[in-house]
Amino acid sequence: MKKRGFYSFLLVFCLSFVLVLPSAAQVKSVSILGDSYSTFEGFVTPATNEMWYYAQGERGRTDVMDVRQTWWHQLIAKQGWKLCVNNSYSGSTISYWGYSANDYSARSFLTRMSDLGCPDIIFIFGGTNDSWAGSPIGEYQYENLAKANFWNFRPAMARMLEWMTLRYVGTQIYFLLNDGLKPEVNESVKTICQHYGVKCIELHNIDKLSGHPSVKGMQQIAEQITKAL
Repeated sequence: MKKRGFYSFLLVFCLSFVLVLPSAAQVKSVSILGDSYSTFEGFVTPATNEMWYYAQGERGRTDVMDVRQTWWHQLIAKQGWKLCVNNSYSGSTISYWGYSANDYSARSFLTRMSDLGCPDIIFIFGGTNDSWAGSPIGEYQYENLAKANFWNFRPAMARMLEWMTLRYVGTQIYFLLNDGLKPEVNESVKTICQHYGVKCIELHNIDKLSGHPSVKGMQQIAEQITKAL
């Protein structure tokens, strides 16, 4: 009788353990490939990336002083996901063209897109600095892409999505399109996303300080992404 009771207990224990596994496996991991909008001190990999948001930030420059105020932290917490890698770099461009026509290849999205871990979901939040820095738009080009082409926005954008959809196969990839960008940048992003089957989430009327999302703006971004999903 004692043995029968022990085996019954063991069976119930094992069944309970097995039933827990699927629910644990359902927790999705998220990686971010972004610019200053997605940075926060201490939560970006690698830590040498330049930041915009700090826990002890300058009052007047931004009112975002807590990582829980960032759009991505709000979104991940609300959805019950977990953060895999946040590879965001302040001032970074998708193309190699930076401010004052400087070479931004070292910080570009193309250089960093391989360092996102193995997530279930990827959010690409870029194009803002390409628009602000006046990066050349270039032509739509989906074949025979070479480094010489990546100084232009459209070929660089195409290369990024082509490579990422192949590298992160089975991963849900979303492109977040900022508001207030040049019309040709908006058109290019939406056209190239459609070509590669990447969903583009177009943001609207985001509240900003110094050109960057405020606490209110971060909340708006998180809400608009949630609605789009």
